[in-house]
Amino acid sequence: MASTRKSQPLPGAPKTAAAQAVQPNLHQQSHETQKYGEIVKLPNGLSEDVCKKSVELLNQCLADTITLRDMYKKHHWQVVGPTFNQLHLMYDQHFEAQVLLVDILAERIQLLGGIALAMAGDIAETTRIPRPPRGREPAAVQIRRLAEAHEMIIIGAREAAKKVDEIGDDGSNDVFVSNVLRTNELQVWFLTEHLVAASPVEA
Repeated sequence: MASTRKSQPLPGAPKTAAAQAVQPNLHQQSHETQKYGEIVKLPNGLSEDVCKKSVELLNQCLADTITLRDMYKKHHWQVVGPTFNQLHLMYDQHFEAQVLLVDILAERIQLLGGIALAMAGDIAETTRIPRPPRGREPAAVQIRRLAEAHEMIIIGAREAAKKVDEIGDDGSNDVFVSNVLRTNELQVWFLTEHLVAASPVEA
């Protein structure tokens, strides 16, 4: 009786066409398809010059927002003291809101035909927010650092909103006002209320 088993290829034998079709090519190389700072013109009703100006402003805000986002996570991990639970939770809630802002800013940059900053080194070179120390700081200092970072972003967002409004980029204006400005104004309010020296049992 003839065997129905399929013969197995010998070790080192050439791969079949089917096997080659599913073999990952791990040696891909190429030049950059779009350099940072260049604009790919998309049918969005805005000139290339307008898009380039908006992308520059958005990338600055993006770098500052990523920095603030990461400061929240640092302080979330390192906070100590009698207000640990409240701050631990609030820092993470604010972190999540900043994560959302990062996506909104980056997507706006890409849909304008630009390139969004992404890597830590590029963010560190671009952000205007001072780098905090690696070690742990008291909760009051954490809050002060975060509040100062928020204010820098708030001031920058207001200035950027005016500039993109003047050049006719309503979408970016909306991002700066409705998303960046309002989120940061709300969060800095929540933060600074923790620095008020009020007693819950004495008037």
